[in-house]
Amino acid sequence: MTTYLLAGGGTAGHVNPLLALADRLKLREPTATILVLGTNEGLEARLVPERGYELLAISKLPFPRRLNRAALDFPKQILSTISEVRTIINTRGVDVVVGFGGYASAPAYVAGRLEKIPVVVHEANALPGMANRLGSVLTPYVGTASARSRLWHSRVVGIPLRLEIEELDRPQARARAFKEFGLDDSKPVLLVTGGSTGARRINQTIAAVVPLILGSGWQVLHIAGTKSAIVDPELAGYRLLGYCDQMHLAIAVANLAVARAGAATVAEFTAIGLPAVYVPYPVGNGEQRLNVSTLVASGGGLLVADANFTPEWFASTVVPLLRDPARISEMAVASLQNGSRDGTDRLANLVSEAVAQR
Repeated sequence: MTTYLLAGGGTAGHVNPLLALADRLKLREPTATILVLGTNEGLEARLVPERGYELLAISKLPFPRRLNRAALDFPKQILSTISEVRTIINTRGVDVVVGFGGYASAPAYVAGRLEKIPVVVHEANALPGMANRLGSVLTPYVGTASARSRLWHSRVVGIPLRLEIEELDRPQARARAFKEFGLDDSKPVLLVTGGSTGARRINQTIAAVVPLILGSGWQVLHIAGTKSAIVDPELAGYRLLGYCDQMHLAIAVANLAVARAGAATVAEFTAIGLPAVYVPYPVGNGEQRLNVSTLVASGGGLLVADANFTPEWFASTVVPLLRDPARISEMAVASLQNGSRDGTDRLANLVSEAVAQR
């Protein structure tokens, strides 16, 4: 019986691939023990227990980027966290560590290396984060979403997808989704999502242009996020949600999307051929823009900077697109050509390889 320690969390972009791998490992090895290392502050605090897995929470410890009190305390705190993870590895009989980046992964990588057990790294973004850059130095088992993720020892495995996406029968799911969201099955649907907590710029612009969208003969499924202050105008054809636990249905029902360009979002959209207007998160190291550069160049989506995603830009660029079904169909084909549905199995195979070489 194998015991897996999966480390990651924070956002849906980390949690969903982690859970997809957990489900696949459990399917392949029903007697396996799956442990998840995360924090009590990210989405994993809710989603991991809901999925039936045990969450082992450690303190959120961001890497200091300036010299202050937190930077002075960091070495002691990270050593303490690594020691905590080493104890977990020993007391729970962990056989392999699999990290997805983020706060929990860096100490897990180091702890796994010190305890001489296999470590596997998965990087979803085109531009790797600090934790995974560290992890790639410590192990030969590194999987990436694309060849653009330049890490030591890396091989392309794609992104693990939730089983609901991987096995999605879109025509069948659409019929259910129209009923689920209270939408008219005779009109196309624009899906708007800015992630689990929402995206202020996307929400504000969409709220301002809803009449234009509806006037173009479209409906809107707007998942505004848990922190959104958007008020529902209660217009026919406009459906506002704070959070959606049925994202596979939301993706299935959509003909076009407006979204951030997180790696998991892009992977799910392209897996079923959903074209999108991508508005990359403006803070960070620019990885979201890189995530969609190839896709956009191939015609599978549009790219616009957060600051430029205004009502005026939407009216001049997206509204004409809504009135051009032939172009949207061409974009859908290009999107599908950039996607894949086998990332979960390919990462699971990499994990199995690491365990077998122990």
